[in-house]
Amino acid sequence: MIHKGKGGANTKTGLVFEGKTDLSTFLNTQNNYEVINDIVYYNKKEVAQIFKKHGFYVFLESKGVDWKSIVSKKLLPDDSIYVIVNNTLFIIECKFQQVAGSVDEKLQTCDFKKKQYQKLLSRLNIEVEYIYLLSDWFKKKEYKDVLDYILSVRCYYYFEYVPLHKLGLPMPK
Repeated sequence: MIHKGKGGANTKTGLVFEGKTDLSTFLNTQNNYEVINDIVYYNKKEVAQIFKKHGFYVFLESKGVDWKSIVSKKLLPDDSIYVIVNNTLFIIECKFQQVAGSVDEKLQTCDFKKKQYQKLLSRLNIEVEYIYLLSDWFKKKEYKDVLDYILSVRCYYYFEYVPLHKLGLPMPK
């Protein structure tokens, strides 16, 4: 893991950032993991559920949550996973950048978005964590302030991959 530009780990234990890899695809390549219809199994035991974009709202509706009465506009996560064992929904937003642009400002919205997700899930007593999966572009010194801000509002970021242990998922042997 490289967090705040320090440290390192085996990328086989995290969601690798390739711009095309989503959480389901990654988990299906890990030992003892299988994803069927967005349900995540580890050693054939259900451990999590994955939602992409509008799938999160299908989940809310299945739980009797009328999102329109709670927030005024849908937030569409790139990837999200509800991990049963820790009763937490992890929102994972992938930001890939090769030139300066509008993604810069989007990084500053994590606090607002996390609070919106918290409002949506408060009736279900589900915790929310908000994580950015960033390309190495954001290691540049001009992003120090925004990266510090992300941490200051209790959101997180990782470069190139998210470690499975951060999500509370079992580690493959």
